[in-house]
Amino acid sequence: MFSFTILYLLSIISNRTSFSPSIILRWPVTMADLFLGKVLVKNNRDQDELDTEREIWERLQNRVILLFFARSRDSQCQEFAPLLKDFFVRLTDEFYVNRASQLALVYVSLDQSEEEQEKFLKDMPKRCLFVPFKDEEFRRNLEAQFAVSHVPVLVVLKPSGHVISFNAVDEVVRLGPPCFKNWQEVSEIIDRSFLLPEFTDDRAGRSMTDPIRRIKYKVESPDDKKKRKHCDDEEEGGGGGTELF
Repeated sequence: MFSFTILYLLSIISNRTSFSPSIILRWPVTMADLFLGKVLVKNNRDQDELDTEREIWERLQNRVILLFFARSRDSQCQEFAPLLKDFFVRLTDEFYVNRASQLALVYVSLDQSEEEQEKFLKDMPKRCLFVPFKDEEFRRNLEAQFAVSHVPVLVVLKPSGHVISFNAVDEVVRLGPPCFKNWQEVSEIIDRSFLLPEFTDDRAGRSMTDPIRRIKYKVESPDDKKKRKHCDDEEEGGGGGTELF
């Protein structure tokens, strides 16, 4: 009874309009369990698929995960979509930030047709992922998993799959990008700014002229200077010979 009370209070705080006891049987889950054996698609021109556990894990690991439930024909979803896009872009696009925030966005369509989903995806960030429309069973399972009874809904998850917020739509509207800091603090993610370059995925490639530039602009060490000066002195001395006048 105590656990029911706690979960009920959490649902009220999270602005959920209804509470389903069935969620107790399935919550919390790990991220690996949530997407085990599933396919996610990139919202790019080619709509590349992430169809292996490793690909999905690498894309979602050590990140705050946003699950966005929406319908293209819903007016509130239409109003919130551009706000969410701006929110996500300002946190992940290097044009706005020095380092992209550890944030992933997954769109779960509740549309009636794939055409409606495709139309809505045009207003979503290019770096977001989405659940394929053909995987209706998984989409409906996610809808039930997080007790989605209305749209739009933005579920915020830790990398572990634990829920931070059952619906952060109002939070994003009121606070904008700064609310990510709150999620980051409770999500237990590792701040990449403290990692060495070899442990990050932001490695910058070197140009073809990099070896030449490294030689040209190489800083000479004190030992190298002494050796060079010694060689110059020997050359000027002529090896101990005498000059003729």
